[in-house]
Amino acid sequence: MPRSSQRDPLDAVVIGSGPNGLVAAIELARAGRSVMVLEAADQIGGGLHSAALTLPGFVHDVCSACHPMGVLSPALQSMPLAEHGLRWIFPPASVAHPLDDGPAVLLRRSLADTAAELGADARAYERLIAPFLPRPEVLLGDLLGPLRLPRGPLRMARFGLQGMLPAAAHFRWRFGGVRARALLAGCTAHSILSFDRLFTSAVGMIFALTGHLTDWPVAAGGSQSIADALASYLKSLGGTIETGRLIRSLDDLPPARVVLLDTSPDQLARLGESQLPAGYVRRLRRYRYGPGVFKLDYALAGPIPWRDPRVLEASTVHVGGTLDEIAAAEADVWSGRHAERPFVMVVQQSQFDASRAPAGQQTGYMYCHVPAGSDIDQTDAIERQIERFAPGFRDLILARHATRAVNFARLNPNFVGGAVTGGAADVYQLFTRPVARLDPYSTPNPRLFLCSASTPPGGGVHGMCGWFAARSALKRLRKATK
Repeated sequence: MPRSSQRDPLDAVVIGSGPNGLVAAIELARAGRSVMVLEAADQIGGGLHSAALTLPGFVHDVCSACHPMGVLSPALQSMPLAEHGLRWIFPPASVAHPLDDGPAVLLRRSLADTAAELGADARAYERLIAPFLPRPEVLLGDLLGPLRLPRGPLRMARFGLQGMLPAAAHFRWRFGGVRARALLAGCTAHSILSFDRLFTSAVGMIFALTGHLTDWPVAAGGSQSIADALASYLKSLGGTIETGRLIRSLDDLPPARVVLLDTSPDQLARLGESQLPAGYVRRLRRYRYGPGVFKLDYALAGPIPWRDPRVLEASTVHVGGTLDEIAAAEADVWSGRHAERPFVMVVQQSQFDASRAPAGQQTGYMYCHVPAGSDIDQTDAIERQIERFAPGFRDLILARHATRAVNFARLNPNFVGGAVTGGAADVYQLFTRPVARLDPYSTPNPRLFLCSASTPPGGGVHGMCGWFAARSALKRLRKATK
C-alpha cells in the first residue's frame, strides 16, 4: 500500500489531471507508490470535461466527445473503471460520411457491411483492412506507444509501408470511386495534418480499423464520467487529488522523489527552466503544436435532419464531402487560412445517451480545424456545411455556444493555440515528441518526466502516454531505492 507518513516525501507528484496524468498516477499507485495529483482547475479531467454550455438540461462535452481509443486502450482496459461508474454506450455505426450525390457511407463493425457501401471499391477496401483484423491488439499495442521493437514485426512492417504514404495520393491511387476515398479522408482528418504529409495514411487506416474492432462509443452522462471513474479508482488505491492548485514553479510542489507533468512542452520548459539544461529547454520551446479548433455546441429541438436518415445511426459524422474537398480544407488550415468549406467533425452523443438532453431534444457537438491561435468566428461556415447535408438544421437551433481556438488555449494551457491533440503528429514529431530521446518521457533531470499527449503515442483519450511515463518513472524510483 502507498506510504502515508507525513514526514516522508511522496514517491510522485503528478501535475495535471487529464487522462494521461490520472493514468500515470494510477500506475504508480498500483505499484505501491505514494502519489498526489495536483490540478490547477477546480474540476479534474482536462479535456474530459462536461458542462451545461447552452440551456439547462443539456450536457455538453467541452472537448473530447467520442472515444474509440479509450475503449480499445490497453491502459484503460486494464482498469476496473466500470466498478467506478464508467459506462460506455455503443451506437449501431461508428462513422457516417454524407455525400452530395447518393446515400451516406457508414463505417460499421462488420467489414463486409462497410465494404458493401463502397461499390466497386469493396474488394480494395477489404484488402486494405482485412490483414490487420486478426489479433488486432498486437498491432494496436505496437502503434500506441513509443518507437521500439514491435511485438508483431511483420504486421507492423506491412502497416508501416502503406501508412507512411501521404493520404491524398495513396487513397486516390487505391480507390477509383468517391465513396471509399471519402470514408478514408474523413478518418484521416483526425490527424489535423495536410494530406500531402508522410504517415497521414496511417491515421486514416487506424481510425478505419478501430471502427471494425468496436463501435465508437460515448461515455454515459458525459466525457467527464471517464475522468471521474479514473479519479475514483486512483483514490481507492490510496492516491490523492487536489484541485485549485496552480503550480507556478516546481518549488511550489510538496517534496517528492519524482514529478510527472501532464502539461505541454512549453509549460515543462517554464516550470523546469532552472532544473533543466538550457539546450533541452530551447528544444522544448521549438515544439510545434499545429492548428487549433473552432467548436460549436448546440441545444436542438430535435435530431439533426440529415438528408440520409441512416446518418443518425452513427456516433460520429464526418462532414466535408469528397476526399479532394477535405484535403483542400486541411491544406488551407496548414497554410494559415480559414477554409471556406471546412471539414466538420460532428458527434451525436444525445442520439444514444438520453441523459444528455431533455426528452425529445438533442445536443449538437461540432468543430472544424482553424489556424493556430485563431479568433475568427467559423459559425456560418460550419452551419453552411451542415445545412448542405441536413437541410433545415438551423431551424432546430434553440441555443448555441462557440469556443474559438484562443478560448481553448485559455480554458486549458495544454491546448496551445487551440491545438487539442498535444501537438503536430507529423513525421518530425511522430515518435520524437517532445524531443528526440531514447526514453521520450524522461528529461535530462532524472526527477522530471513528461506524461502528456505531447509524448508518444500522442493525442486521444487512451491514457497510453501516462501509462508509459509511469513505467519510466518507476524504473527511476526502483534505482533510487536500491
